Amino acid sequence: MNTTQHYRFEEALTYDDIQLVPSYSEIKSRRNIDLTTRLTTNYNIKVPLIASPMDTICEAEMAMTMGKLGGIGCIHRFISIGEQAVHIKLVTTTGMLGMGAVGANGDYVERAQELVNNGASIILIDVAHGWHSFVREAIDTLKKKLPSYVDIVAGNVATAEAALALQDWGADAIRVGVGGGSLCTTRVKTGFGVPNVTSLIDISERVDVPVIACGGIRTSGDISKALACGASSVILGSLLSGTKEAPGPIIEKSNGLYKRYRGAASLETKSAHGLETRNVEGESTVVPFKGGARFIVEGLLDGIRSALSYAGAESLNSFHPKIIKVTNSGALEAKPHLLF
Repeated sequence: MNTTQHYRFEEALTYDDIQLVPSYSEIKSRRNIDLTTRLTTNYNIKVPLIASPMDTICEAEMAMTMGKLGGIGCIHRFISIGEQAVHIKLVTTTGMLGMGAVGANGDYVERAQELVNNGASIILIDVAHGWHSFVREAIDTLKKKLPSYVDIVAGNVATAEAALALQDWGADAIRVGVGGGSLCTTRVKTGFGVPNVTSLIDISERVDVPVIACGGIRTSGDISKALACGASSVILGSLLSGTKEAPGPIIEKSNGLYKRYRGAASLETKSAHGLETRNVEGESTVVPFKGGARFIVEGLLDGIRSALSYAGAESLNSFHPKIIKVTNSGALEAKPHLLF
């Protein structure tokens, strides 16, 4: 009998389990709050928002909109190398920072090189389980083959041990979050994952490179909590789904207009792109058409700036509010409970 005690009954928290505590403030105007943040070791963005590298979220149109608003979009990898390179070129020839996703095996080297040839400065290794030998090899290979100005984002990971490994392997930023996405079924199908607040705090306290929160973001309040927990920026998927800039046609139904939204590991995504239809860990759906992404993003930024004003912080560099755990009753109280 194996007597190794591999179980650890520790408490882990996610966004609804915490609140941020208000502090004394002298902020005179929320509009003057600076949201500039580190994206990677060598690159900053003006606002801490990244459009997710999903095929129903980010191609050139979304990336350009995000760039104009001060954030960035990561062009997804579920298209040919040539098509992805065209999207990168469209973004980088309007003078914006180019960011594209690759896998950790197959054509990832050729893909990354072509993206860089067309202006990309940041390559994101887009895999579900980032603490893996494939990712170690991919980082090492890309660091050797790409120009020195290109930064590598790696993940996804959920623990400090994994993040420290990625940092040691050469990652310039770490994508944090396993199983928390709105259409992700990893935790249901495998039982693996760590609630996002615990992941972010544990990792951000241990690593030196920027941390990117990924998954579980539903509101501007969640973004503010992620930033308070140590994230430098957050990846947006569901919040940008259904917008005009999101790839895919508008679907007309009797009760309104919709667009498709699907997880990167969903059966629909795998089938649509000729991938092996195994290890499905995502769902697909339709979401109401939301109009332009600008309206969504500006609303989120208003909420984030308001959060900083409650903390008396003039910039993200000084945003360090006290974080408290709340009960289920406290989580309910935090919402407009008259409507429930």
